Amino acid sequence: MRALFALVLTAALTSAVAAQAPTVTLKAGDPAPDFTLKASDGKTYSLSDYRGKKPVVIAWFPKAFTAGCTLECKSLAANGDRLRKHDVAYFMASVDTLEDNTRFAQSEKADFPMLSDADKSVATRYGVLAARGFANRWTFYIDKDGRVAHIDRAVNPETSAEDIIARLNQLKW
Repeated sequence: MRALFALVLTAALTSAVAAQAPTVTLKAGDPAPDFTLKASDGKTYSLSDYRGKKPVVIAWFPKAFTAGCTLECKSLAANGDRLRKHDVAYFMASVDTLEDNTRFAQSEKADFPMLSDADKSVATRYGVLAARGFANRWTFYIDKDGRVAHIDRAVNPETSAEDIIARLNQLKW
């Protein structure tokens, strides 16, 4: 009986906390939340470093070394030359540890930085944190002024790079 009571109490408290957690819903035109995150290339990146200089693309992914994320990473790595023709900074980002993202980037020969948000604070501010604790596979396009220009919430991992390039062309970046 005590175990059942504890289980019911835990479920009720978890639901209450989840209900109180603010839900962030960014949309085009909103200021993009600033961040400072360590990356797989050993550097630290801040969104504010790009403000007034160049647009930024952040491709959030759920989990390193999983099938869909591997396909997405391979797509971006295979199309690096085409992506670099656009004057944008681009990253993949997840709530994985820096060590996991570094190993993932190395294993997939990623020629771009993978940002680590292990404490999930940036993912929360971007509204990408799913109930299961992983980031949703969403790509954010942030203009030079630091505003969200577009959010792709229907990312196809296999064609991720081609889709990003098409959107960059559409945005004339």
